[in-house]
Amino acid sequence: MSLALPTALSGVLTSIPSPDIQSFHIGPLQIHIYALCIIAGIIVAGLLTNRRLTQRGAEPWVVVDIAIPTVLLAFVGARAYHVLTHPSFYFGEGKNTWNPFEYGSVWAIWEGGIAIFGALIGGAVGVWLGCKWTGIRFWTFADALAPGLLLAQAMGRFGNWFNHELFGQPTDLPWGLEISSDNSAFPPGLAEGTLFHPTFLYEVIWNLLGVFFILWIGRRLQLQWGKQLAIYLIWYGAGRVVWESIRIDPSEIILGLRSNVWTAIIGVLLGIIILTVQSRRHTGAEPSAYVDGRTRPDADAGVQSQNALDEFVDVSEPPVNTTD
Repeated sequence: MSLALPTALSGVLTSIPSPDIQSFHIGPLQIHIYALCIIAGIIVAGLLTNRRLTQRGAEPWVVVDIAIPTVLLAFVGARAYHVLTHPSFYFGEGKNTWNPFEYGSVWAIWEGGIAIFGALIGGAVGVWLGCKWTGIRFWTFADALAPGLLLAQAMGRFGNWFNHELFGQPTDLPWGLEISSDNSAFPPGLAEGTLFHPTFLYEVIWNLLGVFFILWIGRRLQLQWGKQLAIYLIWYGAGRVVWESIRIDPSEIILGLRSNVWTAIIGVLLGIIILTVQSRRHTGAEPSAYVDGRTRPDADAGVQSQNALDEFVDVSEPPVNTTD
């Protein structure tokens, strides 16, 4: 239940309430709003990627063939990364590690616990496999996906808001997030009504700005060969370093920094490497959205229907009638 909204002036909002609802039922089926946010993000990202990919000459909706292994491996990677970076949650005495029919197993993704960095790693493997099968150039698809991926992440972060999770340190800023004191993540010792940094909102705003920046700079500089993906890695990683540094949810600490901070730093460095190497190796435009030796399956469809009319219509002279 959300707390009463404190106000400094009558009618002026000075905090962000947490939603009262996290899920709803359709018959016996429980629908989690977090899942709906993720699904909506995947759909929107797919639509945007399809539009950008077809503009590069790819077959319409080939994105679906690539998305199938990508989404599946993204979920596997997201769960695996979460489990490996939170081992105390799942391993040790008294923990239910392997039984999926009891609470707390490593398989129970429906109980929550997925990590975007793991999704990126698993999804990258899925994209590589999908591009191998379809003949789409990996860098072409990665560039087409980059802004849509940020948009999907922005939409998915609203799921954290509905779940009352992954918030930041206490704050007295007017946009502080309300978290009920009976929330298991509420830090002990703090007074009821304490507000927290809405890190979900910070990331939503940062990601949306990144979407517009990638679309603008990609068109302005005609970035290809994975350079828009590089911009994505740098942009998202830089923002994530900041948001992770103020979050208070449990995380493994390595050399004084949260594990996700190190992963974000690696993402920024990887983006810089890709941008530098690809700028030196490829100074011209990509020859095609397809790798050498592969073309669109429907490449000849237009020619057959428009130019080879004699294959479909009888254009010969009519027979001469010799009968009186």
